[in-house]
Amino acid sequence: MLCALFPIPLQVDGLFIIGWMYLPPHDPHVDDPMRFKPLFRIHLMERKSATVECMYGHKGPHNGHIQIVKKDEFSTKCNQTDHHRMSGGRQEEFRTWLREEWGRTLEDIFHEHMQELILMKFIYTSQYDNCLTYRRIYLPPSSPDDLIKPGLFKGTYGSHGLEIVMLSFHGRKAKGTKITGDPNIPAGQQTVEIDLAHPLQLPDVENLRDFSELSRIVLEVQEQVRREEQQQQEEEDGSQQAASSPAAQPQAGEGAEGEETAAGTEQAAQDKAPASQPFVLPMGVISRNEDYPRTCRICFYGTGLIAGHGFTSPERTPGVFVLFDDDRFGFIWLELKSFSLYSRIKVSFQNAEAPSREAFDEMLKNIQSLAT
Repeated sequence: MLCALFPIPLQVDGLFIIGWMYLPPHDPHVDDPMRFKPLFRIHLMERKSATVECMYGHKGPHNGHIQIVKKDEFSTKCNQTDHHRMSGGRQEEFRTWLREEWGRTLEDIFHEHMQELILMKFIYTSQYDNCLTYRRIYLPPSSPDDLIKPGLFKGTYGSHGLEIVMLSFHGRKAKGTKITGDPNIPAGQQTVEIDLAHPLQLPDVENLRDFSELSRIVLEVQEQVRREEQQQQEEEDGSQQAASSPAAQPQAGEGAEGEETAAGTEQAAQDKAPASQPFVLPMGVISRNEDYPRTCRICFYGTGLIAGHGFTSPERTPGVFVLFDDDRFGFIWLELKSFSLYSRIKVSFQNAEAPSREAFDEMLKNIQSLAT
């Protein structure tokens, strides 16, 4: 059964408990509000009994089943999947799904590769017939030192459409974790990682239009990061050897300076950067949404995860994280020559806060393990 990572709000409505699925807006309108539709309904009866109804499909509520698997995990099963079928067969079901999920018809999509990806997504999502397993996720904890408030964002992913990403901060790194996935990168994987210790100084707008100039800047920083990581590894190996020596004595404050320096790099970059600077995508970089902001606050070096169909041959590739404002950021995928625009989800989810930082980190590990 499919594992649903995205929080399914449970709403009590009179004698019903309704589980709603929150969906991103139609591609590529990333700033539009979320959409939602009911997935299941629990009808509370007298004498502490209840009936479960599946809400999937277009023929109204029908018989379903819910099972509590363990703490923070439950599963739903439809007992009448024939209610999900349409008289016109799979072709009618696909066209209906396309109108509802993408806001368009098959005739509107001229690109053959995009048609293929959309069809793959339909097959992937529809095969489960609302027989799903749900696991609790927490919203990321925030800190006054965070670049922006962490949370959930809608992002453009080329022909895959809009997907949901969770932005969280981890010291000198920021991570974007997929909450919804696609045939290439499944939910739970870390789609982007931002190196907050390595801000990028973009050229002026005219030179920024030259993709080769941006590529040169990013690849220079990538090489710098590689050297620093190699040096750090060598120092750690040396420290381990020294620690194994009986004569080795720990020095007061050892190791603290590096952490302070790394933490201070981001703040120094923000202090040095102007409040806003002109921004334009380089020539040749493809964007699903051309209505991106033309000014940004700051940029950082980052990496993005790419893979073949079925999450084959995954690799992290260099890119540029672009912070526009408190609610929007972007990522330029250098190798793909593609741009993703992200906009904050402003829905309020109750009881979604992590009880501790450790609990949130453990949740991230768990959802990533589900996707591999």
